[in-house]
Amino acid sequence: MFGTSTDYVPIQMNRPRLLSSHTLEPLSEIVDAFERIAKVVDSRKSNGTKELRLDDFCDACSSVSILFGCLGLAFKFGDIEYTAKVRDITEASKRFTTLQQMVDSDLTNGTLRRVGSHSRNLRRVRQGIELVKLLFENFLSSDEQSLKEAATTAYAQACAPYHSWAVRTAVYAGIYSLPSRDQLLFKLHETNESAEKKMRRFITTAGLIIEYIDKVYTSRNIRLDW
Repeated sequence: MFGTSTDYVPIQMNRPRLLSSHTLEPLSEIVDAFERIAKVVDSRKSNGTKELRLDDFCDACSSVSILFGCLGLAFKFGDIEYTAKVRDITEASKRFTTLQQMVDSDLTNGTLRRVGSHSRNLRRVRQGIELVKLLFENFLSSDEQSLKEAATTAYAQACAPYHSWAVRTAVYAGIYSLPSRDQLLFKLHETNESAEKKMRRFITTAGLIIEYIDKVYTSRNIRLDW
């Protein structure tokens, strides 16, 4: 039921690995974590057999909370929600080796879209990754684009369609308390140049991870509009 050791590629990581906003270079932590799992996803395109381990995926996803912490109170709600979802699938990784096994279990039990299910929480974590990817893309699109503008557009694309009116209203109100571009760079311990390089690396790797997650669902004829 849980497959064999040939179903995945293990990544050498030291656990438990606690990440926080006190990390010297928060952006580096996030980018490095996603590049580690992106290598597995990319290699799978070549051999077509290996799958990403669920626990390694969770390790990488937990690093995103560092960025949410740097964004302050505006993203506090998102941080709490995102962290709770990551924690849930981290617990699931004690039972399931891969993302595919976890989703298959929910399919079998008829709990795929149930609130609180592992598969539903994986969808929300995926949205969190896309939110950061879009935020970085918007942030880099113009030196004149404020963080507030970048975040507003990113949220509207990645998360707003799945949130209630009350949540959307609260998020849009909170966005006005976001730090300025310079304040964010200061919190990340980055310059414009160093941040751009790292953000572009994340955009690339996040795209691979998002595509991988989506295929877990679409390959099972599961729609993505939920």
